[in-house]
Amino acid sequence: MQIEIGSEASRRRSMAAENLFDQQYIAPGRVNLIGEHTDYTGGLVLPMAIPFLSTASIAPSRQAVYEFTSDQFPTKRCLDRKDEVNRIGDWSDYCVGVFQQMRNAGVDVAPFRLHIAGNIPIGAGLSSSASIEMATMMAILAFARATMSMEEMAVLCRRAENEFVGSPCGIMDQFVILAAREAHALLLQTGNLRYEHLPLAGRRLAETAIIVVNSLVKHSIAAGGYGVRRREVEAGQAILKEHFPQAADLGQATLDELEACRGSMSPESRRRCHHIISENDRVRQAKAAILADDLEWFGALMTRSHASQRDDFACSCEQIDFLVELAVKQPGCFGARLTGGDSADAQ
Repeated sequence: MQIEIGSEASRRRSMAAENLFDQQYIAPGRVNLIGEHTDYTGGLVLPMAIPFLSTASIAPSRQAVYEFTSDQFPTKRCLDRKDEVNRIGDWSDYCVGVFQQMRNAGVDVAPFRLHIAGNIPIGAGLSSSASIEMATMMAILAFARATMSMEEMAVLCRRAENEFVGSPCGIMDQFVILAAREAHALLLQTGNLRYEHLPLAGRRLAETAIIVVNSLVKHSIAAGGYGVRRREVEAGQAILKEHFPQAADLGQATLDELEACRGSMSPESRRRCHHIISENDRVRQAKAAILADDLEWFGALMTRSHASQRDDFACSCEQIDFLVELAVKQPGCFGARLTGGDSADAQ
């Protein structure tokens, strides 16, 4: 995975931060192997952590205010205890949103200075936002001498992103960043947060590289087509539940049930739901492929996942389609797909 990050100025700022703060908390980024746009409908996902990370360094405030700074951005944000906290539309919303949700949950914390650093590419589909959120939360919890379960932490950070930042994401990113294990993929049932670690230890798997290519196409889950498609999904899910009450969400629905509702929902909703229901089945098959050490099977599932995102979910773009087509033509490539948020509105 070769992505050049940072600058000499960023390095110096990071070194200065290390001199100011003696407590540092680390959260990785993630890549999703398969299971895209399924995590906000109770479905299955199969992500893994990657060796890029965010760090949160925390220390007592010298001025009785809450201070948020970052290596990646020049702006500093300060809050007084009595300030009304609102979204302002920059990087600090991810940290402040977590802080605000923690206060809403009853965590009392004295004024602090929080500094964010890291090397996860922003807007590249590797969950830089959730990584910042989780590093922030771990730092504040430690500073406040408070504890939460892993499930509580993941749900709180997702709520911060949904309700404060305004990004309609699911829970995959926050959960895998907390639960990931080295050399394993994480199979997560997002409807009930049950999970298992799948070892990437088969002979052929162990000899195979997972390559993440940065397309340089920027996206934002908080804006653009992601929210539109999610609303189309939710409309279709509501119709399915009306016709089949036993299916609480798309994670429990079948393609036969979707076909039975064809006349009741828009073509857009039907296509979005078709992607999600079929994607859940691909994740189940991907588990079997990993356990069988069958790379051809797993790669074919990845490529079919991309075709479904492109054709049914309409969330790909010309640049990424080109990269996938190019990748699968290379000797030794078993499969390729889009991973990340929504690139259909890329500029």
